[in-house]
Order: sequence, then structure tokens, then C-alpha cells
Amino acid sequence: MTSAWSITRAVNPPRAAYLDFPLGHTAGKPHQPATNLAILRAALRVFETAARPGEIVTLPFEWADDDAWKDGVMRPRRGERRADDSRVERLDTPQYQCEEDRDAAEQAGDCPTCVWL
Repeated sequence: MTSAWSITRAVNPPRAAYLDFPLGHTAGKPHQPATNLAILRAALRVFETAARPGEIVTLPFEWADDDAWKDGVMRPRRGERRADDSRVERLDTPQYQCEEDRDAAEQAGDCPTCVWL
């Protein structure tokens, strides 16, 4: 599942289900379990039925009635963050959900496929 068409096309996965939703919300808005389930079921159908290698199928769900939401999350003004931008701040260090996750990561040591700037 993806909300980043150009990145998905560049990566060229075997198949993908695309939603024109904000990044980080690929399964829909929080606290809407019926819609979230419908999106997941539609994506699973794509994964079962996509016939061409690299096929990206756009799912028929809308984030909002219009595209105004894109102005806040996809086209912010330089150095400005809108008050209704609910995205989590991006940091240059790993973030963990709990101390157990931090401990497990530290015990595992360096991962050759992970790059932390």
C-alpha cells in the first residue's frame, strides 16, 4: 500500500495499491474502523488480482471532498507549518514507542541496511 505514487513507481514493486492520502495515513483516517477495513480489503484484492508486473492500482477512496488538504501537508510554505498539520515532527535520531523497543534495538547493534543521518 502506498500514498507516494512517484516513489512507488521508482521502486517498482511487483504490485501496489495506491491511495491519494497524506503520507502516514495509507489505511485512512484514525478512528474510522469501517473505512480502514474497507481500504485494507480493497488493497488485498489488488494484491490478489493485479496482473501486470509493477502494476499500481488506485483505490477508489477519497481523503476529503476536495484537495485543499494537500496545501497543508504537501505544499507548505518554506519554513512554515500550518496549525492543522497533525504530522509528527521528523527527527534525525531513532524514535521508539517504548523502552523495551529501545533496549531491543540497542542489543541488536548496528543494522547493515539501516542508515541514520
